[in-house]
This record gives sequence, structure tokens and C-alpha cells, in this order.
Amino acid sequence: MAKKKPITKKRIFLVEDHAILRECLKLFIEQEPDMEVCGEAGNAAEAFAAIPALQPDAVITDISMPGMNGIEFLKNLKALHPGIATIVLSMHDESVYAERALHAGAMGYVMKKESTGEVISALRKAFMGERHISEKIVASLVLKGLGRNAPGQNGSGSPVDILSDRELEVFEHLGRGCDTKSIAASLGVSPKTVETHRMHIKEKLQVPALSELIQQAAVWVDHKTSGG
Repeated sequence: MAKKKPITKKRIFLVEDHAILRECLKLFIEQEPDMEVCGEAGNAAEAFAAIPALQPDAVITDISMPGMNGIEFLKNLKALHPGIATIVLSMHDESVYAERALHAGAMGYVMKKESTGEVISALRKAFMGERHISEKIVASLVLKGLGRNAPGQNGSGSPVDILSDRELEVFEHLGRGCDTKSIAASLGVSPKTVETHRMHIKEKLQVPALSELIQQAAVWVDHKTSGG
């Protein structure tokens, strides 16, 4: 009787700064007979140090990480290792970050509130060269492609579209009521760096006062979280 050929498993690398979540993801992914977690890292620097030797087929990353954020990580990973499929798993609303992640090279965007089955589905689609995004984001991208805005938007789009990826993170934290020190701790940067980003945000959005910027950020966050 001929022996069955061993299953060639797809190798997944995890980039997530919460160790408990990494462990949960690993346990869930390795329940799949054709997948295994070959390595993990808590930030982009650790990931770039480990990935060349491990040669994963896919990388799952968060958006918010100490040091380099997930969007910049995706851009650099795509440049260095174009053959690796990437999936974003984040707490951040897809309406804010999904399009940026896709432009940076991600093959899928899954929010952490979704079931873990969505992660497996995203991975399988990525291995087949297909993108995994919600119908909401597909509709938004189609409307933009047609030169139109999604319902409820005015003008040429959200003013925060002109912010860099890191500036957008700072803006979102401001809208959630975080102070400079807590933002710095969350992003893994210095308070001075946060202040610099905040200054650039004020200039780009043409908001003279910090109080007005915080108010604008709070309104924006409330609009996004309420499904606007």
C-alpha cells in the first residue's frame, strides 16, 4: 500500500505586540492541517530580523505596534519580500485603515472583533491570490473609483486622508481622549515625537488651537465608530 504524501503546510509568521493574542492565534491556526506558525514577533524590527531565515508564506500583522506601525511595516515588507502574502488583523475600524493597508500591499483586512474563522478565510484567499475585504470596503473602493463619495460624505473625502499613517494614529488617539504621554506609550515613541506629529496635523488640517483639534478628532472618531 502506497504511503500518503505528507501535507505541505503553509508557514505563517505573526507580528503582534500582545503575547496572549499571538498564542491564541497560533493555537487556532495550527488546528488547520495545512497551516503552521513558523515564528512570531512583537514589533516590526523583530519581524524583519526573523523573517529572512524563516521564509514564511504569509504574515499576519497589527496596525498599532511599538516603533514602526503596521502600514509602514507592510510597505517595507512588500519591498523586501514581495512573495509573502500579508493580512492585517486590527482593532482599528476598517473604514479608516483598510484602504491604506491594501495600498501598502495587504491581501486582506480583518478586524479583531470578527470571528477567528475570518482569519483563516483571509489566509486561504491570500494563498490563492485573492483579497479578503468586507462588502462595505468593496463598495467604498468602487465609489472612489467612479469618482464619487460614499453616502454621507461631502466634498472630495475626509480631511484626514491627507495625514500620514502615523499622524492618523495620533489623530485617532486624540479623538479617544488620550494625552501625549499615553499616546507615546501606545505607539512606542517619545512624547516629543507625538508633539511633533500633533503640530503637523494642526498644520495640515489648518486647525490653530489644540482644543479645536481634539474636538475635531473626537467628532471624527465618534462618526467612524457609529458607522458613519
